[in-house]
Amino acid sequence: METLVQGLLLGGLYGLFALGQSLMFGVMRLTNTAHGDFLILGAFSSLALVALGLAPWVALLATLPLAWVAGYAMQRVVLNGTLGKDPLPSLVVTFGLSIVIQNLLLELFSADPRSIDSGGFDQLSWAVTDSLSVGVLPLTILALAVAATAGLQWLFNHTALGRSFRAVSDDREIAELMGLKSRQVYALATALAFVLVGLAGTLQGMRTTVAPADGPMLLLFAFEAVIMGGMGSFWGTLAGAMLLGLTQQVGFRLDPGWGIWAGHLMFLTVLVLRPQGLFPKTRG
Repeated sequence: METLVQGLLLGGLYGLFALGQSLMFGVMRLTNTAHGDFLILGAFSSLALVALGLAPWVALLATLPLAWVAGYAMQRVVLNGTLGKDPLPSLVVTFGLSIVIQNLLLELFSADPRSIDSGGFDQLSWAVTDSLSVGVLPLTILALAVAATAGLQWLFNHTALGRSFRAVSDDREIAELMGLKSRQVYALATALAFVLVGLAGTLQGMRTTVAPADGPMLLLFAFEAVIMGGMGSFWGTLAGAMLLGLTQQVGFRLDPGWGIWAGHLMFLTVLVLRPQGLFPKTRG
């Protein structure tokens, strides 16, 4: 039971990691290899705000609009120039951004792992039974992951902005003929993805330590969750993240060195048996 609960809680964190990537890669077809580094950048941004004297939750709230502006500006200034059927330009550009972000964080914060002081919130727990306690922070992260998933699904199904995202994703040229400004739509999608990245990165910094070199590992977890869940499906992404978290926790239970490896093995198994993912592209 403890392994199951801890796996679901870890899956909630991975779900937040993956939602922004699911929006950019799974829906809008933008290849962002710097996703994990932006997560770490979000964590260090909140850490810097806390160091300036802000309360941790105030720092989190302050990070989100900054993430929106950064995502919008990056898409309009940098990534819009890579749009097209060939994914290679965006892959190369975001790989370069990944290197820049890692070295910038190393220069500003050094390579030492750090964590965000949550004011003791990370120490609170809820006693489910006499032998099982659940951390309040991981439970909060899981609730936010479910809420963010439901919010994204509602946005895509029931709003004009969501319909414009879907139209541009399906056929950019036809969408432009119908009057949509695809570059503006892509910028709004990236801005929304970056809000999720800022939220996930800050909560990662509260839950455990972060270091400038952690980005590629978080990128891998996010990609695995998106691919296992199914491209374009937000609930599928959350399900894939849950499966990844559960598998890792079972691996850690068997042997401390097997956790990450077990998750990769599950990813490979799903890729071989169901390459389209568990819940492929369900927007309805």
